[in-house]
Amino acid sequence: MKIVPFDDDGWANDHPLGTVKFKHLLSGEPDSPNNFMYILGRQDADFAMPTHRHNFDQIRLPIRGDMNLGRTGMLHENEIGYFPEGLAYGPQDDPLGHTPPGERKQLVLQFGGASGYGFMSIEQRRKAREELTAIGTFSGPFYYWPDGKKDWALSAIWRQVFGSKIRYPKPRYRSVVLIDPQSYHWLPVAGASGVEHKYMGAFSERGVWIEWVRLRAGAQWTSVESRARRIFTVLDGNGEAQGNTQGNTQGNTQGNAIDYLSAVQVEAGEAATFSAAREMTLYLVGLPPVDLPPVESDRYDEDALPDEPGVN
Repeated sequence: MKIVPFDDDGWANDHPLGTVKFKHLLSGEPDSPNNFMYILGRQDADFAMPTHRHNFDQIRLPIRGDMNLGRTGMLHENEIGYFPEGLAYGPQDDPLGHTPPGERKQLVLQFGGASGYGFMSIEQRRKAREELTAIGTFSGPFYYWPDGKKDWALSAIWRQVFGSKIRYPKPRYRSVVLIDPQSYHWLPVAGASGVEHKYMGAFSERGVWIEWVRLRAGAQWTSVESRARRIFTVLDGNGEAQGNTQGNTQGNTQGNAIDYLSAVQVEAGEAATFSAAREMTLYLVGLPPVDLPPVESDRYDEDALPDEPGVN
C-alpha cells in the first residue's frame, strides 16, 4: 500500500498549454498496458483546447469548479466523467472569469484502456518534449517541424518515444459518460457496520469501476480484491489506512493517518483496512488488469490532427 498525503507545494507545469498545473499523486509502471497517472489539476489561467481525443482512458472529478466539454456539455463540480479511449470531445473554452487563478481543481486519473495501447508516462513525455524542442517548436497543443509541417503535439511526442504512429482505438462509447453521484443511493456494505457505498458503474471489457465509500465515525472497512489495483482518495473526513498482503498476518499493525485529498494506492492481492475518526468519504477507482485478445483488433485510426475528418 502506498499513501500520499496532500500538500499544496510541488505543482508541475506538465500540461502542454501551460495554463494548468499538475500535482502528481500516484503513478504506475511505464511501458505496461496497465500504466496510469493520477493527478490533481489546478487551472491558473484561461483554458481552451480544440476538439481532440486520447488513446487512453480518463476519469475526472472536479472538486472545485466546472469543466466545459464543448458539445457534450458541462462536467459540473462534484460530478464524475468517464472519458473513453479514442473518443473525441471538445472544443473546450474555460475562461477564468471572476474565479481566482488556482481555485478550480479536479482529480484526473489517466490510464491504459482495454485496447492495450497503454499510457505514456510523464517522464517519457517530458524527455521527448525536451528532445523535440531542440528540433522544432511547440505552440499550444500543436508541434511544428522545421519544414513547417504541423502535428498534434501528442502525436509527435508519441513517435519520439515509441518510434511509431499513435493509434486511437475506435470508441466503445458514443459520448463521455457523465455521472452525478448525488443521484445514487447510499447502500449498506455487507458485514461492515456503519459503512455504505455508492457503486456508480463499470466500464469496457476491462471492468474499471467507480464508487464512493462512506464510513461513519468509528467504523472500519477492509477492501479486498484479488485481481484489481485500487486507487482511493479521501473526499472528506479523516482516519487511518492499514495495508496487508492477503493471508499475511505479519504486516503493519499501526495505521497511517489519512485526511482530505490523501491518495492511497492498493495493489491486487493486498487488503487495505480503513478506519474513520471523523465520518469519511472515500472515492474509489478499481483498475483490473488489461486482458489482451489473442488477435489484435483492427478497429483503430492512426494519428490525425483534431480538425481532420472523423475527429470533429
